[in-house]
Amino acid sequence: MGKGLSQADAVRRLNVSRSMIQRLWDQYQTEYSVSIRHVSGQPRVTTPAEDHFLALSARRRRSTTVPQLVADHFVASRRRISATTLRRCLHNACLYIRRPVVCVPLNGRQRRIRLCWTREHVSWTRQQWASVLFTDESRFKLESYSGRLLIWREQRTRYHQSNTLERHSFRGSGIMVWAGISLSGHTDLHVFHGGTLTGVRYRDEILDPYVRPYAGAIGNDFNLMDDNARPHRDVIVEDYLEGHGLERMEWPAQSPDQNPIEHLWKYHGRQFAALSPPPRSLYKLEQGLLRVWSSLPISVSNNLIDSMEGRCRQCIQVRGGHIPY
Repeated sequence: MGKGLSQADAVRRLNVSRSMIQRLWDQYQTEYSVSIRHVSGQPRVTTPAEDHFLALSARRRRSTTVPQLVADHFVASRRRISATTLRRCLHNACLYIRRPVVCVPLNGRQRRIRLCWTREHVSWTRQQWASVLFTDESRFKLESYSGRLLIWREQRTRYHQSNTLERHSFRGSGIMVWAGISLSGHTDLHVFHGGTLTGVRYRDEILDPYVRPYAGAIGNDFNLMDDNARPHRDVIVEDYLEGHGLERMEWPAQSPDQNPIEHLWKYHGRQFAALSPPPRSLYKLEQGLLRVWSSLPISVSNNLIDSMEGRCRQCIQVRGGHIPY
């Protein structure tokens, strides 16, 4: 060609197709250049400044909706953009619509206490955790609530503080249950029938029939883990534990994410939700919960308790903040 090469020689040397060589040669004949032509494509609807404004608005108000952002853009620029353009702009800024993580509120003092507790327990061995009975109450309803709130957030930032929704535990109608798990097994599921949980009920319905026998099976190193709910800290309960020589683990307030049984409730709830047909009465609800609990694999609770070291390490990393458990 230009230096006496044939098209076949150029194809072999450059390892490209004959048609490409022909196109480049034709382009060179007319333009005296084989550089790639600039293709303009469809012009951008938004300017870089508008892209920055939209991304900043979404980050400052995580729960704002697409129509709200479109309206904000119109007010600021007097130009209309489509919802598709808005989403593309935010995706380019690595912002995607997701559900927020719902967590209990944490103040500064509670974060410091959580951090101190995890530092004390991060080096615990499996044998030490094996002496702990993790307990908790949970409430189940015939129809579970599913939040519809969505937020804008970047990938892998699910548990960042700005992307979490702090909410106190719900107290409503349904069935309240109690249970405990350890590395050696788990207690039966107890159903509270009517009334409010008090210190007297906690002693008579939980500690005496469930916890004390379980402590005897574990041995002298037994440690009861229950949270700081008012019935658990009643004077009657304290006297009972002291009178029967039952040790209680100090537990940081507002720390359900540190308690492995909290995640067992989620597993239990998913298994229960798979029942067919779904329960239509409180009696059927109770029977279904008991049936699902009785078939709980020990490996599930063991894996959750084995995660305690990881929970402690992550809590230390976030200085006592919420952890992704």
